[in-house]
Amino acid sequence: MKEEGLWVDRKARRKPVHQPRSRRECYGELVQIDGSEHWWFEDRGPQCTLLVYIDDATSRLMQLKFVQSESAFSYFAATAEYLERHGKPIAFYSDKHSVFRLTRKGALSGNGMTQFGRVLHDLNIDIICANTPQAKGRVERANRTLQDRLVKELRLRQLSTMDEANQFLPEFMEDYNKRFAKDAANPKDLHRPIRSEENIREAFAWREERTVSGSLTLQYDKVVFLLEPNDFTRELARKRVTVSDYPDGRLVITYNGRPLSYSKFDTLRQVTQGAVVDNKRLGAALAVIKQGQERNGAHRSQHGPRRLDQNDSIFSRPSESISALRKKRRAQKNAIKKATQNVAFLSIERDTTPSKRVVDRSSRLPVGFDPSNPIASPDLLWERELLLMERRNLNADRKRMLLNRRRYNSQKNLKAMDVQEHQDKQAA
Repeated sequence: MKEEGLWVDRKARRKPVHQPRSRRECYGELVQIDGSEHWWFEDRGPQCTLLVYIDDATSRLMQLKFVQSESAFSYFAATAEYLERHGKPIAFYSDKHSVFRLTRKGALSGNGMTQFGRVLHDLNIDIICANTPQAKGRVERANRTLQDRLVKELRLRQLSTMDEANQFLPEFMEDYNKRFAKDAANPKDLHRPIRSEENIREAFAWREERTVSGSLTLQYDKVVFLLEPNDFTRELARKRVTVSDYPDGRLVITYNGRPLSYSKFDTLRQVTQGAVVDNKRLGAALAVIKQGQERNGAHRSQHGPRRLDQNDSIFSRPSESISALRKKRRAQKNAIKKATQNVAFLSIERDTTPSKRVVDRSSRLPVGFDPSNPIASPDLLWERELLLMERRNLNADRKRMLLNRRRYNSQKNLKAMDVQEHQDKQAA
């Protein structure tokens, strides 16, 4: 393979060369955007993401905004503020995040654009995705600078929340641009004004089409919407309507631009504290279910928008990001695995008879369950019971398989004995 050039030794491989390029000539010709996840408030607040918009010709900070995560709604809100303040640039330059570029290969449905790309296309703004981080090095170097200078400024002012920091960011950008901004090669400003027929706040919305059923209902993000029956909506059966989901939490259903009245029926039912208190027999079980729902959050559609940065939504919003929820579930699985492996450490009382374990029928929880012991929590105990049942079923299947194999072997031996006896009779 070496002789034919199919494989090259690691030491002999050449690293790719990223040569610098010249700046764009005009202000507003190209704006680089990126999100930087960092501990911006250090130990005073949670980890969050800073959305950075920087002009390629002048290195001016155009827009900064603290959000909880990089999502379509967070970029919708930040870009709308940018356009209202500066106007429409010629193009945005970003990485290959799923907000800007379709990451699923071979997608057969849709128009080949993301929701963010569709909005920019309607506003006549181009979006360019860089192949490497070095290609958009201007915003990457700005992120490194901000992670040093901005963190210190927030520390000096004792700011610990995103709302307080967002109010301080215009003052910081003004001081930053005075120090580090450059003059463009061409003094012309290529930002275009927003036309009177362009509504920026209405343009930045997550839009999907749905088919109205015969009962005047439609489903979006695991929520069933019931259209108000009237002379107009009765004619919409089996027709396509548009669902517009806005960053501020509004949801509008329209048909050919005409809004429709609706009521919602959420298919993801949540256990409330009132249901736990009212049910005497199922109170403990409902408490366990409520605890699991609060821990894992509501599982919405994988194809829908991430609602961590959406305000006042009619949908149940998760309290943490997707990555944080995945880490918590992974830790929960590891705790369950550890609890099942160390059964001897679980404080479960057993009956004097070796047949069954003592169970409190009123609460349906093991008697030995201790709330202060995380290993013996009710969630882990019931998960342990399910795993033990699976093991018992597996052992039963294994015994059944061994028994069938013994029967097969015995029948095979009997057939072999019959064949040998027949051959002996023929030989005699």
